[in-house]
Amino acid sequence: MKSWPVALLAALISCAAPPAGASDQWVPVRDVSLEVQPGSPLDFSSLLPNTVIDAEHRLVAGPDGRLAFALAPEKPVRMLCASLAWSPASGGFPDHQGADRYARQLAMHGYNIARLHFVDASLMAGREKDFDFDPETLDRVHYLLAALKRNGIYWIIDGLSSPRGAYGGHGDRWDANGDLKLRLHLDDAAFAHWRTLQQKFLARVNPYTGIATIRDDALAVVILANENGIEFDSLVHERPGDPAYREALAAPFNRWLAGRYRTTEALAEAWGDLGAEERLEAGSVRLPANRYEDGPRMRDLQAFFTETEQASAERMSRALRDLGYSGLISTYNNWPTVQTALSRRDLDAVTMNTYHDWVGGYSPGATLTQASSLADGANYMRMIAAARWLGKPFIVSEYDHLFWNRYRYEAGLVMPAYAALQGWDVLCRHGHGPIVLAYGEPYPHKRQMLPYAIALDPVARAGETLAALAFRRGDVATSAVTIPFAVRGAADLGEDMQAREPERLTELALVGRIGLMADERFDGEVGVMQPRAQGARDILDALRGEAVLPSDNRTDSERGLHQSDTGELLLDRRSGQLRLSTPRTEAAAFSSLREPVDLGEMRIEQADGNGLVALSALDAGKALATSRRLLLIFATDAHNTGMVFRDSEEKIIEDFGELPVLIRKGYVDLTLSRSAARWKVSPVGLDGTVYPPVDQGSGPVAFRLSNDTPYGPTTYFLLEVEEG
Repeated sequence: MKSWPVALLAALISCAAPPAGASDQWVPVRDVSLEVQPGSPLDFSSLLPNTVIDAEHRLVAGPDGRLAFALAPEKPVRMLCASLAWSPASGGFPDHQGADRYARQLAMHGYNIARLHFVDASLMAGREKDFDFDPETLDRVHYLLAALKRNGIYWIIDGLSSPRGAYGGHGDRWDANGDLKLRLHLDDAAFAHWRTLQQKFLARVNPYTGIATIRDDALAVVILANENGIEFDSLVHERPGDPAYREALAAPFNRWLAGRYRTTEALAEAWGDLGAEERLEAGSVRLPANRYEDGPRMRDLQAFFTETEQASAERMSRALRDLGYSGLISTYNNWPTVQTALSRRDLDAVTMNTYHDWVGGYSPGATLTQASSLADGANYMRMIAAARWLGKPFIVSEYDHLFWNRYRYEAGLVMPAYAALQGWDVLCRHGHGPIVLAYGEPYPHKRQMLPYAIALDPVARAGETLAALAFRRGDVATSAVTIPFAVRGAADLGEDMQAREPERLTELALVGRIGLMADERFDGEVGVMQPRAQGARDILDALRGEAVLPSDNRTDSERGLHQSDTGELLLDRRSGQLRLSTPRTEAAAFSSLREPVDLGEMRIEQADGNGLVALSALDAGKALATSRRLLLIFATDAHNTGMVFRDSEEKIIEDFGELPVLIRKGYVDLTLSRSAARWKVSPVGLDGTVYPPVDQGSGPVAFRLSNDTPYGPTTYFLLEVEEG
């Protein structure tokens, strides 16, 4: 965790010029250190204290399927997750001193669990022999785990992230090369390799904790292998001119067909499209030539994938149990299709990854759509909501609304607010790491803001700050309405490999909790049945008829209006707004403001552009109406200095530019419903430093908030109110 000298970086900031023609719109960040100051408004360690990690505080699945501590399984806990996906390009694992500082900072930011991703790649970077872990990296990993535990931060660890596993002699461990993830389903040697990796890493005694990682109370979840569904892995490895599915699947698929149909004649009757050369007895039945060509062949391939994935997950889980692991196990953490939902059915917990405006890489020519997530009704959230199995812990192992999308401020409200509404257990915004200790670290992926690098992005960081309050603190309530989606099993598989729950029905996630439930568990409750012939209005009308949903709920799909059953969330797709009104936090994400937005305690009168505004009480146990200290968040957009695009709409990147980060200037006019003897608004630096007030007064609390302060641009402000 080395940093450039402060004087050097300050010099770079002073001489860096903003993009041509944008000097009046973009302002360079002056902060260099990003370590939150103890006791500052951004230090949440007292507001959100982490517990000691021991046997009584081991995370378990409670009786309702929510994460809880072992000593109180009936009381759910929410976990805000720090994504630790380091590589040499982002600086790798810190040394001991850096790990202590980093773990402490994570706790101060409100994180209470961390996901370690691509540890296998880091351990094997530059190694030529199988399982020949780099000793310094292994030591740093072990020390970091101990430092996290000392700070009350639990662990989620991938059993496998890199498709190269622990094989020696590979220089592309972070790329989508290698076939280990597919072979895990098919090949005893691949399974043996995976099991040995768990023995040599997870089952190894950590010298800094004195216990094997796999037996540690801090290890809450093991993801057997990241994103290892067969269909998704096949899609990732498909190249122009190649078959849709690799030949390694052909023989196992033929054996599976033989077990189901017995004869070629029976198969031909079921499919109706066998080629003359296709004989079940000869094992010559072809895989589908096109993954998007629907038909009975594709339906059976899905059933084969499901049974194969269930069997391999059971086999790998058994191997972990034999090594002494007693925590939660998950896998198949992406791809929200009907097929993969069946594969996840018997797991201890469901883990899912999701992205809005996905970016494929860092090379010139990389593209995104510049679309708002509110315009499609937060579809990236709804997709994974419909992949949840009710009665099991649900963990968002990765999500992001990616840089350089200009609407990414939405993520700081959309995901934590709806995660809380849904009653999800863990929320993890993906990145190399969620924080850095300073701008200017001399590593390729930290020289400028990049996709999947949220730590350098003031907009993403503002969203994570709001997530700590809205989600982890529990400012947003969980829905009292549960809408199950009935699942029969293989009978639900159609002829489309890509089929997932209909968007017209996942809109229900904007109103109440949704998730999958075995058909036989239904007991008269209102739900989405098979086949999926109902519409959202049918379900909502039924809920209103049973007085489960308030009669005054404003949801109207045709108008693009969706209100949560709690009344706290209102999404207006047509205006591009999401509003949140709770006793301790009020917020709005908006693409435009045609008229004032009244959230209850706070009213946004006008704004000069799109952005996120949030107000949260900082006094423990106090609501917005009575708290004397309140945190204001105002996030617009941020670029790197010298960013270049190939198009006027900024969809295609040519050059990501360099530091310093530039924040787009903006203002909002705010009024509060309360009056005060005295009030003042002070800018808060990105490190939590409170600067002298930029506005103050007495009586009605009303002011213009500009993020372009005399002390540099920021996303944070402290509002202090003294009652008369």
